[in-house]
Amino acid sequence: MSDHTTQVATEAFLAHRDLLFTVAYEMLGSAADAEDVLQETWLRWVRVDLEQVRDQRAYLIRITTRQSLNRLRTINRRKEAYVGPWLPEPLLTAPDVAEDVVLAESLSMALMVVLETLSPTERAVFVLREVFDVSYDEIAAAVGTSRAVVRQIAHRARQHVGARRPRGVVSPSETRAALAALQRAVETGDPQGLLDVLAPEVVLVTDGGGVRQTAPRPIIGAEKILRSFIGNLRRTEGTLTAEATVVNGNPALVLRLDGEIDGVLAIRVDNARVTGLYYVRNPEKLTRVEAETPLQR
Repeated sequence: MSDHTTQVATEAFLAHRDLLFTVAYEMLGSAADAEDVLQETWLRWVRVDLEQVRDQRAYLIRITTRQSLNRLRTINRRKEAYVGPWLPEPLLTAPDVAEDVVLAESLSMALMVVLETLSPTERAVFVLREVFDVSYDEIAAAVGTSRAVVRQIAHRARQHVGARRPRGVVSPSETRAALAALQRAVETGDPQGLLDVLAPEVVLVTDGGGVRQTAPRPIIGAEKILRSFIGNLRRTEGTLTAEATVVNGNPALVLRLDGEIDGVLAIRVDNARVTGLYYVRNPEKLTRVEAETPLQR
């Protein structure tokens, strides 16, 4: 490949890099694996005869999707041996991502958890069609099937996700208000403040990966979560603080113990009440957040 061709390929790849990363991340739920997929995509892209490529964006999405599907099967095998509940790796995002309602919802921890219940192909089709509005023909080329089959998969995936996704659009201000109450509860130890913001059938999912102590199964119900919260606070040695941030396109909290990150808390809000709590403590899933947030003392 000539220097000029390499430059053209590089410019095209960099122009679409953010898009490709988001596609891979939404398919995999792991920023680290998404970065690996982008590296694999680049290695294949530089070997492509660009004169034969009519739509560089579509071709790059096709490569990324195929590599993500390959990686997803590996991740699924890892999950079979995973200790406790598995949650997506938290991804710090710029505040302006929240202004794109479709993208913010698709990146949200709540929807990412729902996407985990889809098959690899269903997930790829849903992400490409519902989030990025990729044509059925382009999706068919990416997943290796016909346009008619893709339409059927898209319909099935849409129904599956629709039955499990949050009802209605929740404004960032509603989520921030709920998080503010959680933040006060964490920092003051006020259980009533926590109880006031939780829906009766709220679900808490914690992910420690077998490295940090977490509940082995989801905790269901405001009263049970409250008892767990109080018990954990009493056992905590040190100063626990909560810092507001934006994770996966939505308001979230970074919890610190004596200045060091203990975990990232994302929430799902329905009708101004918290119906889902997602707390990631697995250190392997916090390396990116740690690298992008300063240590506090």
